Amino acid sequence: MNDAMDSASTPDEIDETSQALAALFASPLFAGPDPSVVSDINTAEERETAQWVEDAGIQERVREIYTSIVARAPEHKVQPSLDRVRRALDLMGNPQESFRVIHITGTNGKTSTARMVEALLRERGLRTGRFTSPHLNSVRERITIDGIAISATDFVQTWEDVAPFIEMVDAESLAHDGPRMSFFEVFTVMAYSAFAMAPVDVAVVEVGMGGRWDATNVIDADVAMIMPISHDHEKWLGHELTDIAFEKVGIVKPGSTLILAPQDPEVRAMAYEQAHRVQANIVDNFEVLSREAAVGGQLISLRTPAAIYEDVPLAMLGAYQAENAAAALTAVEAFFGGAAIPGDIVEHALMSTSSPGRLEVVKSSPLVIIDAAHNPAGAKVTREGLEEYFPGPRVAVFSAMADKDVEGVLSELEPAFHTIVVTEMAGDRAMDIEDLQEIAIDIFGEDRVRVETELLDAIASAVDIAETIDPDTIAPASVTVLGSIVLAGQARELLGASVVDSGVN
Repeated sequence: MNDAMDSASTPDEIDETSQALAALFASPLFAGPDPSVVSDINTAEERETAQWVEDAGIQERVREIYTSIVARAPEHKVQPSLDRVRRALDLMGNPQESFRVIHITGTNGKTSTARMVEALLRERGLRTGRFTSPHLNSVRERITIDGIAISATDFVQTWEDVAPFIEMVDAESLAHDGPRMSFFEVFTVMAYSAFAMAPVDVAVVEVGMGGRWDATNVIDADVAMIMPISHDHEKWLGHELTDIAFEKVGIVKPGSTLILAPQDPEVRAMAYEQAHRVQANIVDNFEVLSREAAVGGQLISLRTPAAIYEDVPLAMLGAYQAENAAAALTAVEAFFGGAAIPGDIVEHALMSTSSPGRLEVVKSSPLVIIDAAHNPAGAKVTREGLEEYFPGPRVAVFSAMADKDVEGVLSELEPAFHTIVVTEMAGDRAMDIEDLQEIAIDIFGEDRVRVETELLDAIASAVDIAETIDPDTIAPASVTVLGSIVLAGQARELLGASVVDSGVN
C-alpha cells in the first residue's frame, strides 16, 4: 500500500511529507520531556527525599536524647534539693527570670487547668510556654510554645544548648558524693531554656510531684494555683493529707497571689497559713454557678471575684472540668491585676481547649473513651462524668502502677461498669497482671473480670463484651480505657489519636 502511494506521489508531495515527518520526529512527542522539566521534577523529589531523611534523623536524635535522660533518676523520685537545678540555670544566666509564671500544683486537674490558663493568656495576645507532665505519646508534649509541642528540631537544639551545663552540674555534684541531675530536673532546665529562647511572655508551669522540692519550684511565680489535694504519691509525699499538703503549699512565694481550689478544711487552713507567712494574697471565692451538658462539652456559668460569666461553652466533659475552668479564669484575672476578662476572649479560649486523655472520646463506633484517672479522687470524678455523659452499658479496660491505690481506684469505678478487662502495660512500675486480676475479682466478682495481656486484645475483648450487653436504655454501650496516664497514652497511640504537633495534643 505504501509502495502504491509512493509511486503515485509527485516529487513536491514527497518533499512536503518528508518535512512533516521530520517536524513530527523533532517534536516533544518523540524527543521526550523537556530536560529542564525533568530536572525540576528530579530536584523536587530529591528535596523531598532529603527532607524525609533529615526529619527521620531528627526524630531518631530526639529518641536518643530521651533515652539518655530516662537513664537518670526517675521523675517520681523526688530529691529534696533545688540546688542542682538552680546551679544549672545560674550557669546559663537564669533564663527562668526572663518571663512571668503561673505555677500549678494539686493532686488532680493540673494539666487540664494549665491548658485552660494558657488558652486564656493566648487569647489576650501573650506568647505562652507550657510545661506539663507526664506526657501521653511524645516527650515533646511536655514543652509547648503557643500551645504547640516543641518541634523535634527545637527539642534537639534545646538539649544541645543545656547539655554542657547539665554535664558541669553532674560533675560538681558527683565530686561531692551527690547524684546526677534527675530526669525531671533536666527537663525542667530544658523547658525554662526553651521558653527564654522562644521567647515567651508567660509560662504556665505544672509541678511534677509535690511542690516544695519539685524541680520547677526554682521560679517565683506571679500566681500560684493549688488544685484539689487528695491522696496520691504517698510513698514520696506522705500518707496523711496534711503531709501531702505541706509539700504542695511550698510553691506559694512572697508577694504572689494564691488561687486556692476547694479543699479539705485542714488543707485549706495550711494554705492560708502559708499565704500569711509569706505575705501572699489568697483568692478562693470563685465557683460554678450552673452547668449543663452540651454536644462535645458543656455550657457553664462561673462566678469569679471580678465578674459573672454566663453560658460559656467548654469543650471538655465533667463537672470537675467546670471547676477547673473557674480556677483557671480566676488565675488569669489575678495575673492581669484582678480585672474581669472580656467575655469573647473567655468563650474563644474555653471552647477551643481540649485535654487529651481526660474523658476523651477517641472512637465513636464502637464508642471508646480514654481517661488518665490513676487515683481514687480521679476515679471518682471520672465515674461521675461517665454516668452523666455515657449512660449506656460500660466496660472498663484497666491497668495501673504498682505504687498506686488500685483497690481504692477500682472501688470507685465498680458501680459504673458491667465488666472490667485487666491488662498489662509497659514500664518497670506497672503492677503485675496477676495482682491486678486478684484485686479486681475481690471488688467486681469473678464473673465480671476478664484478663487480656495485650492492650489491643483487651480493647477488642471489651468491645465484644459491650456489644453483647442487653442495654437498659437506648444509649450505646461504651468502653473506657483507664487506670494510668501511661496506659492512656498507649491506648491513644494504638487507636490513632496521637498527633503531637497538632497544637491540640
